[in-house]
Amino acid sequence: MAKFSSWDGLELNYRVWEGEGVPVVLQHGIVADTNANWMSVGVVAALQQAGHQVISLDARGHGRSEKPHDAERYSWRAMADDVRALYDHLGLDEVVQVGYSMGGVISILVAQSDERVRRLVVGGIGSGVVDCGGIDWRVIDAEDIVTAMRGDGSGTAEQAKMFRILADVLGADREAIASVAAGLSEAPIKTVADIEVPTLVLAGDADPFAAEPERLAAAFPNGSLAVVPGDHLVATTHPKFAAALVDFLA
Repeated sequence: MAKFSSWDGLELNYRVWEGEGVPVVLQHGIVADTNANWMSVGVVAALQQAGHQVISLDARGHGRSEKPHDAERYSWRAMADDVRALYDHLGLDEVVQVGYSMGGVISILVAQSDERVRRLVVGGIGSGVVDCGGIDWRVIDAEDIVTAMRGDGSGTAEQAKMFRILADVLGADREAIASVAAGLSEAPIKTVADIEVPTLVLAGDADPFAAEPERLAAAFPNGSLAVVPGDHLVATTHPKFAAALVDFLA
C-alpha cells in the first residue's frame, strides 16, 4: 500500500501488484474499498494468476484514503481526475481501466478524457447510464444514501439499506460517504458513443442497478456484454465475474 497527493492535495491510498503487460487499474463502488470490492472476492487473485499487473485506488472518502466531510470535495469529475492523477503519479503510458458501480461511472469519464485508456470494463451499471446519465437514480436517489448514512438510518429507502449495512460491516466513515453521495448527485454522462476502445459491460443477472445491461453495451461503439449470477453486492463474488474479466483481457 502507498499514498500519493492527488490533483487538489488530497491524500489517496493505492496498491500495486506486480505483473506483465498493460496495467489493470481498478476503481471500486461507493462505500466499498480495494479489499471489499476486489481482493476479498478473488478478482485481484484471478488477474494475478493470469499474469497481469494490477493497481487499485481507494477513492476519496473511502478505504484508507483521506475522507473530508464536505460535499464540495466530491464530484464525478474530481474522482475521475483522481484516477488520472494516479496514472501520472505512477508514470503509466497505457492502462486497462476497470470500475464497478460508482467506479464504473468514474471509469467511463476517465476513458472519455484520457488516451491512456486502451480497454474499459464497467460493472454494476446498465441502462441507467443511457437513460439517466450515470447511476440509475430510478432505483436509488443520492439523498436516499445520505439519509441511510446519517443518524440511526430510520426512514431509509429499501435499496439504500444495503449501503448502510455495508458501511457498518466495513467500518466506513458514514459521514464521508454521505458527503460523497451528496457530491455525486448530478448526471455526468451525456453519451458513451465517443469511447471507441474495446469495452466490456459486466453485470449481475439480478442487479437492479445494472438493469438492461445489453442497452449499455450496445451504446458503446466497440462494446460487449457478460452477464453473471448475482445482485449488486454478490455478482463480484461469483467466479464467473473474475473469469469474464480475465477472458476479456486475454
